Amino acid sequence: MNINLYSPIIDYRKIDSKRKKALQKLGLITIKDLIFYFPKRYDDFSTITSIKNLQIDTQSTVRGQIKSIENVITPRRKMRITKAIISDETGSITVIWFHQLYLKNYLNPGTYLTLNGKIERGYPHGLQIISPSFEKYHKDSIHSGRIVPIYSESAYLTSRWLRFIIKPLLNKIDRLNDWMPKYIIKKHQLIEINQALKAIHFPKDSNELRQAQKRLAFDEMFLLQLRAGSNKLAWQNNKSYSIKFDKKLIKYFVENLPFQLTNPQKISSWEILQDLTQKYPMNRLLQGDVGSGKTVVAAMAILQTISAGFQAALMAPTEILAKQHFQTLRKYFKNYPIKFALLSRSNAITNQNKISNSADIIKAIKSGRLDLAIGTHALIQEKIRFKNLALAIVDEQHRFGVKQREKLKKIGDSKNKAPHLLSMTATPIPRTLTLSIFGDLDVSIIDKMPPGRKKIITKLVAPYNRDKAYQFIRKQIVKGRQAFVVCPLIEESDKLGVKSAKAEYKRLNEKIFPDLKIGILHGRQKKEEKDQTMRDFINNKINLLVATAVIEVGVDIPNATIMIIEGADRFGLAQLHQFRGRVGRSDHQSYCLLFTDSESENTFYRLEAMTKISNGFKLAEIDLKLRGAGEIYGIRQSGLPDLQMASLTDLALIKTTRDESHFILAKDPKLNEHPLLKNKLKSFCSSIHFE
Repeated sequence: MNINLYSPIIDYRKIDSKRKKALQKLGLITIKDLIFYFPKRYDDFSTITSIKNLQIDTQSTVRGQIKSIENVITPRRKMRITKAIISDETGSITVIWFHQLYLKNYLNPGTYLTLNGKIERGYPHGLQIISPSFEKYHKDSIHSGRIVPIYSESAYLTSRWLRFIIKPLLNKIDRLNDWMPKYIIKKHQLIEINQALKAIHFPKDSNELRQAQKRLAFDEMFLLQLRAGSNKLAWQNNKSYSIKFDKKLIKYFVENLPFQLTNPQKISSWEILQDLTQKYPMNRLLQGDVGSGKTVVAAMAILQTISAGFQAALMAPTEILAKQHFQTLRKYFKNYPIKFALLSRSNAITNQNKISNSADIIKAIKSGRLDLAIGTHALIQEKIRFKNLALAIVDEQHRFGVKQREKLKKIGDSKNKAPHLLSMTATPIPRTLTLSIFGDLDVSIIDKMPPGRKKIITKLVAPYNRDKAYQFIRKQIVKGRQAFVVCPLIEESDKLGVKSAKAEYKRLNEKIFPDLKIGILHGRQKKEEKDQTMRDFINNKINLLVATAVIEVGVDIPNATIMIIEGADRFGLAQLHQFRGRVGRSDHQSYCLLFTDSESENTFYRLEAMTKISNGFKLAEIDLKLRGAGEIYGIRQSGLPDLQMASLTDLALIKTTRDESHFILAKDPKLNEHPLLKNKLKSFCSSIHFE
């Protein structure tokens, strides 16, 4: 009798309450959930070695008959063990299990076993295996004598139990209708989905496993590309404001800047200004390292939009960053009759230095008296309406979701036109991620820093060199410079064993630099306290600022030339690069000191890369390969999918699936001719948590 894929697992077999809770915790509710719970790795126990050919200190699989089995007490330590003699046609080997006396009643002489374990020298002679994994031999084995799946486990859910549950299901489930178009299966030599699902759990051999992995990885990346392409088409079906390029206006703006634009800034500006001329809304991502000059590029787009008679909005994730944008744009637009305001939870001010209440600013936005609104995501709250919003810029949020886009359409005028959308990020995104995850965005990259900036000297500081580092820091502060100290936590954690901002503040204040002025900044402080601390640091009333990751973005202190990062191994390379970007903002030489107590070889390799590489995109590529996208960017926070099979670093797979998705969408943009594929895409998008 076949089993319905959507039936609860508990309908299929009786499961105790502890395992039931453990399954629910992993999101394994239905039979389908279990079938699509893929192994994380495999142990290859498929090669059976004859006892005569076994080698000491090797992990081997043996198959033989139990000649004898008994429970005995060891003469020295008086431990109770189960001891068996296993023989094949070439010889015998001793097998020992500790604290499993029940095995004597379960395994009888004459029973054939398949065992896997480490081969050791026996006592007083011969060979032995201690505590091997084993299984009574039968043709269709599950736990041994084959390539054995190993799953992500939790309390009460072992791989052995999961194998026991999943194996019989694979032969009983209804055959799935293969949603992949047949011509794609044939063109790329893919196996069918039903065969792939069986083989991914219990492959007959390594070739079948590779075929299953190829098919399921192709599925995920293909669906990812379809989703990106569909979103892009849907976004471009909206109407927007066509803003004519004003060459004279932009040329005047550029010629009057106190610096020269870099070539990547010029190219990015041109791409954005051309997008604004289209009748459908721009959806572009502007990438650039910290300090590469993204804001001036955004300023040109804002100026062009406002000069054409429309409004613009600039949204930032924090009040600190929103305030910084307000001050920067005030400088850029000082010679232009542009009216704009800063609006956040605790700030309401216009560029004419008139303090306003938020209600007045909201009215001015609605009436069109304000050309530009700068603030946090409070700008897309229900009560705010723009008269004619034509450009929305979102800083430091490279994934601005579908729901937020819909809100942007609603806060504009009644013409049902979507504003042009420009997302900016200083978090370097590897090319493979850009092609796959952010495929619905056009991308501009500023990969060159403004001239004249000195390279930040980055050093990895061993624990025994701390005192030397502190002496160096003191010398720099005596010269008039300032320093940041970044810690992973606000308060101590016995479990993690890493330094906290509060504890480090106390230690530096009392033991290391008692004669210096030290401040502290973290997310739990009241706004007034944080603002005062930042003002004191800006005015050089604080020599050394101890902080958490709150200073990752939006802090611009040219006199701060030293970045000290405690517990550097706790941060990804992309985040460390962000911290490092807080210094190096003046003519003075800047330094970044990475402190870690970790002795891990992988940690050393990662942090050593920081000392040699200053390009954020190269660092992000390394982090993606070593740590995975989820750990770097945060899956739920950034919209990165929790893929099981596809690799976000596999450029060949990304390009292949991208081409196939574009081909289908060009002919069938709404997938009406591919109903199975359409339904699969819908369930895929809802199951991997993009928003």
